[in-house]
Amino acid sequence: MQACQEMGVHIVKGVLGRDHVHMFLSIPPKLSLSDVMQRIKGRSSRRIQMEFPELRKRYWGRRFWARGYFSTTSGNVTDDIITQYLELHSSK
Repeated sequence: MQACQEMGVHIVKGVLGRDHVHMFLSIPPKLSLSDVMQRIKGRSSRRIQMEFPELRKRYWGRRFWARGYFSTTSGNVTDDIITQYLELHSSK
């Protein structure tokens, strides 16, 4: 994703659920998570709506993504455990 590259954010793994997205990101300490998520959600919303005009009509003047997000750090578990978790949730 171009927005991530511009900020120096590395997408380690991403998984799409039916109604949500899981992303394992490596974010430089100089960036705040809220700014990163704002940029990711804003850019992806715009690109999706440009690619699928029917969605642009449906979401005109409304939020495409939900307002919030959940985050946690990987300090207590290994990257492998997080990757396994994402793989388990990839089909849901």
